[in-house]
Amino acid sequence: MKSKLLRQYVHNVWTYWPIIGILTEMITALDIRDRVRMDVLDYQQLVSCLREYAKPRDRITGLLVEGSLIRLRKGLYVFGERYRRSPLSREHLANLIYGPSYVSLDYALSHYGLIPERVENVTSVTTGENRRFSTPFGDFTYQPLHPHRYAPGIRWAGEGDAHYLIASSEKSLVDKVWADKRFSPANLKDFDAYLFEDLRLDEERAAALDQKQLAAICRAFASRKIDMLARCLARRRSIRS
Repeated sequence: MKSKLLRQYVHNVWTYWPIIGILTEMITALDIRDRVRMDVLDYQQLVSCLREYAKPRDRITGLLVEGSLIRLRKGLYVFGERYRRSPLSREHLANLIYGPSYVSLDYALSHYGLIPERVENVTSVTTGENRRFSTPFGDFTYQPLHPHRYAPGIRWAGEGDAHYLIASSEKSLVDKVWADKRFSPANLKDFDAYLFEDLRLDEERAAALDQKQLAAICRAFASRKIDMLARCLARRRSIRS
């Protein structure tokens, strides 16, 4: 009789204890928030916080359903608004969603006031592949660039933990001209039309671009197309002065 009761006790412990443990010691989003410094976290960080669970994926699904976590892409998450410690920076997210990358092209040109349009899609340059991600925080696109053309003209921006890499005004324009395969200039007049009619580049801000930095970027690209861009800008600047 005692042996039978012991076997039943052991059976009950192994059968119901995991359920009891989950019910009485549920790890909440607040518990995870206390263990993670950043507002953005990856799958490995989540699993580490949920190591008490036999099936952490199930708890992650629950956190997603309740809105405590939001998925940016596979394996990358951000805390829901009530758990964030600072406002989200979409530029910061762009660097994290796919990399290595930096913000550039149309989004950066708009950011610097070089073009009049407000650009919602966060555009970036990467040494990886051409990619697009649609997230609850908007669309993020990535244009490939050869590694030897990647580094010149990029800088850090942002504050605190939300810092990010972004192209300078000069690099943003060079990236745009380089990435636009539809534009194949034959002469400087073609550049005038493209820059100041198609892109509607701001004349005053274009004239204020740093010529030394532009020259360094041109050397890295070693491209007739980009050399023509520099010549066009220099000519327009001389006319204005």
